[in-house]
Amino acid sequence: MIEEIIAELTTELTIADPHLFNAELLKLKVDGAYRKIRAAKKYPSFWSEAVIEADMQKEYVMVLEQARTDYNKIGAEGQKSYHEDGVTIHYSELEPVDRIIPIAQIAQKA
Repeated sequence: MIEEIIAELTTELTIADPHLFNAELLKLKVDGAYRKIRAAKKYPSFWSEAVIEADMQKEYVMVLEQARTDYNKIGAEGQKSYHEDGVTIHYSELEPVDRIIPIAQIAQKA
């Protein structure tokens, strides 16, 4: 899954601006996004790695969105907005990882 996301974002980001694209940073951000989403899911300790990996495949879009968000914020970590030369960028307070419902929380409510 990680390689697929890297390939998809590489295509997207090199079309947008090939001169600013950094493959090493993208890989770091995709790896980090995967870990963020996996941690947010709070998988029960008795789940096997195979079950976790199968469930994580369902989170492909969330990992992709989180990686894109993290990559686009390189150099602006912690900022809520940015203004320069008449252009203002506002960053969302919520990130894709914030929309994850932990498995442990679902199991407790069942």
